[in-house]
Amino acid sequence: MRIEKNKKFLDLLLHESGPTPPEEEIQQILDSRDGVTLETVQALIDKGFLEKEFVSRLWGKSIGFAYVDPIISVITPEALSTIPLEIARKAQVIALYTLDSTVTAAMAHPEDEKLVQRLENITKTKVSPVFALPCEIEDAIEIHYSTEQSIADSIGEFEKKEGNLLERLSQEDLSSLGASQSLINVVDALMYFAIKQGASDIHLEWTEADALVRLRIDGRLHEILRFSRSVLPAIVSRLKILTGVIISENRFPQDGRFSLSIGTNKADFRVSFIPTIYGNNVVLRILPMTGNRQLITLEKLFMSQDIVKPFRRLISSPNGILFVTGPTGSGKTTTLYSALKEINTPDKKISTIEDPVEVRMAGVSQSQVNSFIDLKFSHLLRSILRQDPDVILVGEIRDFETAKIATEAALTGHLVLSTLHTNTAIQAIVRLIEIGIEPYVVAPSIIGVLAQRLAARICDFCKESYQPTQRTLSKHFHDSAGTDVTFYRGVGCPNCRQQGYKGRVAFHELVVVSEQMRSLISRNAGLQELKEAAEKTGYRSLRYDGLLKVLIGLTTIEEIERHSSLEWSS
Repeated sequence: MRIEKNKKFLDLLLHESGPTPPEEEIQQILDSRDGVTLETVQALIDKGFLEKEFVSRLWGKSIGFAYVDPIISVITPEALSTIPLEIARKAQVIALYTLDSTVTAAMAHPEDEKLVQRLENITKTKVSPVFALPCEIEDAIEIHYSTEQSIADSIGEFEKKEGNLLERLSQEDLSSLGASQSLINVVDALMYFAIKQGASDIHLEWTEADALVRLRIDGRLHEILRFSRSVLPAIVSRLKILTGVIISENRFPQDGRFSLSIGTNKADFRVSFIPTIYGNNVVLRILPMTGNRQLITLEKLFMSQDIVKPFRRLISSPNGILFVTGPTGSGKTTTLYSALKEINTPDKKISTIEDPVEVRMAGVSQSQVNSFIDLKFSHLLRSILRQDPDVILVGEIRDFETAKIATEAALTGHLVLSTLHTNTAIQAIVRLIEIGIEPYVVAPSIIGVLAQRLAARICDFCKESYQPTQRTLSKHFHDSAGTDVTFYRGVGCPNCRQQGYKGRVAFHELVVVSEQMRSLISRNAGLQELKEAAEKTGYRSLRYDGLLKVLIGLTTIEEIERHSSLEWSS
C-alpha cells in the first residue's frame, strides 16, 4: 500500500533534528496532525529548509527502506535493461544493479507492494526496492536510458513538427523555436547523453553536407551523430537563450554559462559560440555537478611517491607561491582542491578566488569572479589580502596586475596556490618573468611548480598484458637491451565503448625551487640552466612519471606519447 501522508516522518524529524528551533515553514509542517506528503518534503528541500541527504534518509527510515541517490549510484546496463523506459517513467522506478538473481531498484514509493509485484512480473525476477526522491529518479532515467538513437529520435520528432518552419527560418522564428518543447527535448537529450558518457565537452559543428555532434571522452573526441544542417541553427538559438547571449549576433564570438538541474543538484555548462563560414560552431564544457563533486586526496590522484612527498612539504609552507601548470582540462583545479583539503585545518584562514567555484569546501572562504561587473581576479585578490588569510588560492594568473599582487602576497607571509598555462614546470618560472614580474621578485617568492597531464586510463574490465618490441623499449628506456618489460592495454569491451580506455590518470613533474635556482632566476637565467639546477634536487620530466604509470599498468605508452614530448632524463 502506498503511503500518501506520513506521520511517522514527522515524529522522526522532531526526534532527530536536534535542539535548533526549526524554520517557521518547517514548524507549520510539524504542526500538521495527519502527516506530510513526499511532495511537501521535496518542496522543503528545494527551498533549502531541509538538508537533502538527511531528510531523504529520514523519509526512507520512516517507510522502512534505505535511501539511495541514483544520480551518483553505479547503474549497470544489465539491470537497466530489465525495465522498459516507458514503464520506468510511469512507475517512477530505475533498476540499479543485479545481484543473486535479484534486481535492486530505486523507487519513489518502494512501500507500494502491488507496484513491486507488477515490476517482478515484468522483470521475471525478484525486485528489492530502495527509496529515492522522485526528481532524482526522473533525471537518472533520462540520463541512463539516453543513447545515440534517443538523440536522433528527438531530432526526428523536432523536424517532423517544425519541418516547414526550418526551411525558411527568420530571426523571429529562431527566437520562438528556442522555447518549443520539442527543441528543448533535443538539447536536453544531448546533455543527458554527454553526462552519461562522462564527457568533458560537447562539440556542435557545421560541415559542408550536414551537422555533427562530437563528445570529448577521456581526452579524445568521438563522433556521436550527424544530422540535418537545417536543425543546427535552432539548437544554437536554444543554447543562446539558455546562456543569455544575443540570439541575433552571428558575427562575433560569444561566451556564456547555464545550469541544468539534475535531481537536487545542478550540472554547470560553459558555452562558447564562434562564427564559421557556415554558421556558429558551439562547444559546451561540462563542469562538475554542484554538490555532487567529491574532494579527493592526493593519494587518489595516483601521484608518485617521489612527487607527493615534496609536494606535501610545499603546500605546508608558511609562505611562497606554488603553481600547478598544464593545458586546459589537465586536472589542475582537482589537484589544487586536493591540496586545500589536506591543509584545511581550523587554525588556518583559507580564501579562494575562482572562475567558477566548482566545489563548496567547508571552512574555506570562496569567491567567484564576475566578468559582467568587471570583478576580476586582481580586484578580489587585493581585497582578500585585507581579510587576514593564511592561504590564498587564485584560480588562474592571467595578467601582470594579478601576478604582481600574488607575488607580493607570497613575500609578505601568505601561501599562494595558483595555475599557469605552460607546457613544463620550469617554463612557469620564465612565464612569470615574461608577464612582467621582475626576476628579483620572482626568485624569493616562488617555491615550486607542479606540471600535470591527464592520460586515458586502461579499462579494468578488458586489460591485458603484452611484451613491447625491442624498438619501443629502446626509444623510451636507456640500456634496455635484454630487459624483460611488461606493458598493458585494453582490448575493448562494452564497459569502455570498445575503446580500451575508461577514465583518466594524471602524471606529473615537480620543480622544488632551490637556493641555486633562486640565484639563477635573479639573473634571468635561461631554461636549460634552470633545468640542470632542478635536476640536482631530484627533478624528473613528465615523460619519466608517465612511463612509471605505463609500467604499473595504469595507462599505455601511446597515451604518454600523445601528452608529453620525448625528452631524456638523467
